[in-house]
Amino acid sequence: MPGFSLWRIAVPAFGPTVLNAVGQGAVLPVVALSALQLGASVGFAAFLVGVLGIGQFAGSLPAGALVVRIGERRALLVAAVVSAVAWCAAMVVRTPWLLGLSLLVAGLAGAVFSLARQSYVTEVVPVELRARALSTLGGVNRIGLFVGPFLGALAGHYWGMPGAYAVGVAGSIGAIVVLVTAGEPQGAHEPLQVERLSLKQVLWAHRRTFLTLGTGVFVIAVARAARTSLIPLWGEHLGLSATDTSIVFGITNGIEMLLFYPAGLIMDRLGRVWIAVPATVLLGIGMLTLPLSTAFTSILAVGVLMAVGNGLGSGIVKTLGADAAPPGHRAQFLAGWTFCAEFGSVIGPVLIGAITLVFPLAAASLTLGALTLTGSTWLAKWVPTFDPRRATKGISGQISTGTPCRAPAPGDNS
Repeated sequence: MPGFSLWRIAVPAFGPTVLNAVGQGAVLPVVALSALQLGASVGFAAFLVGVLGIGQFAGSLPAGALVVRIGERRALLVAAVVSAVAWCAAMVVRTPWLLGLSLLVAGLAGAVFSLARQSYVTEVVPVELRARALSTLGGVNRIGLFVGPFLGALAGHYWGMPGAYAVGVAGSIGAIVVLVTAGEPQGAHEPLQVERLSLKQVLWAHRRTFLTLGTGVFVIAVARAARTSLIPLWGEHLGLSATDTSIVFGITNGIEMLLFYPAGLIMDRLGRVWIAVPATVLLGIGMLTLPLSTAFTSILAVGVLMAVGNGLGSGIVKTLGADAAPPGHRAQFLAGWTFCAEFGSVIGPVLIGAITLVFPLAAASLTLGALTLTGSTWLAKWVPTFDPRRATKGISGQISTGTPCRAPAPGDNS
């Protein structure tokens, strides 16, 4: 689209995302403490920390069906309202189980919010700016998650534990206000007259994409989730204090937030593979070298290495999904795409736990590092096939020509 600027969609696209993320970031650090105050065991409190992610995973496919049925804008409003109600409930519940239910509902709403926002940005932004737009979407989400805990701590200082949940409510309400008042700019593409297909039909029609490129995205998600678990666990193994571990995360999070726009620029200018492969290689090398770290300085160095990889990969999952998504059926396709990524996020910590039941933590780090490096070679093979800058006919024909997917004919296994 001639003359298109990302500033044109900054408020309606990125504003609700950062506000929603601020609210979520404020709540996450106090979930375990809230559960303990309500009488939960340490194990159940730890489980509740992951319930939000479980909700996002469970809601990824239904979110696609909802967005198709009611539209992106309405889906965003519904998700923001449900999130506000869920945080209100979490603030006043009196049992750990009800707290868990509130977090599950918030996770389901988060899945809808994320999918609808990604689908909208993919639709309105021209392909030559797509990676920068989606990297920025991921970047502002990270900024919100980074700022949220500080605002939650400030509110908690004055109003106790409910203060953090109040920030969550305020973030959701702020997102609603922006969605209602900012409006939506006209899309970059004319609406397509396409056959309406069910979620199942779209996923089946694009099963080869999910088995090839989707597998690479799954590995990226596994590596990212494993990283956030391995660093604190290895720090505890070395005897680092909680303060030292927090410093490592603070520094690495700061590095990641500086890299999201350059990463998008590289993807738009040079191609997706120039980010997908280096990002996974750096994450893999970081996990392979983590067992060599023996003190705060060395674990910080490994953390910075992985942060560069993770920061460069900001937006890569969303961008690859947008590239492969068929026009006219984006929401259904992106629901399956999100499912691949969320499944990887769930599997990463599970793999670490399963390996450490039998082997030491170093073995888990080495195994995940080797898996990630293997995934980088897989991405090197398949990412160029789906890159809109280099796409050719064949498996990526629907991407390069803009042809919407069709319902598979009986017996069609192509």
